[in-house]
Amino acid sequence: MRVFHSPSSAQHNPPTFFRRGKLIPAPEGARRYHVLREALESAGYALNEAADHGIASSEAVHDAGYLRFLESAWARRGELDADAQELVTTQFARVQMRRLSDGLINQLGYYTADTSTPIRADTWDAIHGAAQAAVSAADAALEHGAAYALARPPGHHAFADCAGGFCYLNNTAIAAQRLCDKTGGRVAVLDIDVHHGNGTQGIFYRRADVLTVSIHADPTNYFPLFAGYAEETGAGAGEGFNLNLPLAWGAGDAEVLAALGTAIERVRAHEPAALVVALGLDGADEDPLGVFNIATQGFREIAGRIGALKLPTALVQEGGYVCPALPRNLVAFLESFGAAR
Repeated sequence: MRVFHSPSSAQHNPPTFFRRGKLIPAPEGARRYHVLREALESAGYALNEAADHGIASSEAVHDAGYLRFLESAWARRGELDADAQELVTTQFARVQMRRLSDGLINQLGYYTADTSTPIRADTWDAIHGAAQAAVSAADAALEHGAAYALARPPGHHAFADCAGGFCYLNNTAIAAQRLCDKTGGRVAVLDIDVHHGNGTQGIFYRRADVLTVSIHADPTNYFPLFAGYAEETGAGAGEGFNLNLPLAWGAGDAEVLAALGTAIERVRAHEPAALVVALGLDGADEDPLGVFNIATQGFREIAGRIGALKLPTALVQEGGYVCPALPRNLVAFLESFGAAR
């Protein structure tokens, strides 16, 4: 298993997060990167620092204006407060009000969906580095059969032109597009994060070459709230190429594995040249943000069944928050995936 990471991932480290009416320590912080990295090193995996492939792979899935905003916002902080520690807004664009202007306060509201994606001094370096890890993993998957990207901050909630849910650049979508470009064929994305990959769905929703499948918790009262329902099946040329498999809160190994059987059947029918797995580990029974009860053995079985597809596969880290189970489940997943191949 080839493993890629970027040390810049640790540079974006928001201290707090507003959740359910309370300000709490940010669950998506630099510590996640260190915990996952240390788990890999302890298990004997050799970590490869991702090469900088440039911005072209991000441009292939993201809006140009959005990328300019992410890259330049911190340098423009003087428009609001030259002494700011981070840039965040509480005024967000809606479907009924989406007028983009040149002002930074306008762009913060236009290009972000919630308060979980502040812009800090090193945010761009961190998210660019995470995207490079995803690109490197995609390339290595084609060459070696499989690779893992320790991509942090995560990405699957980022739309083509909007950050949200801790996500800025959609690392999973970037990897999928890279594989499309390299193979010239179909690609499948299988998202097993407990939260629906709404950004990935949005990016590929009108396309038939990229199948998106997501197993996640019922979003009725759970992030991302406004997407992730079974009736969302794609649009236009993409009709029938998006499959959502929402499960009741509290789902454990048996329920998730049953849904995975449906997901794998759909992936096989797509006949993809390559696969991207959005590897969320926040379905763990110990995860502080999750609502599933997947045990470590469950993650082993999930990994084994996906590995048995024997497709060129890029595993891209998405959710999974600091708890005793996080490093254990990552290693269990990678070992079982590799053994199945």
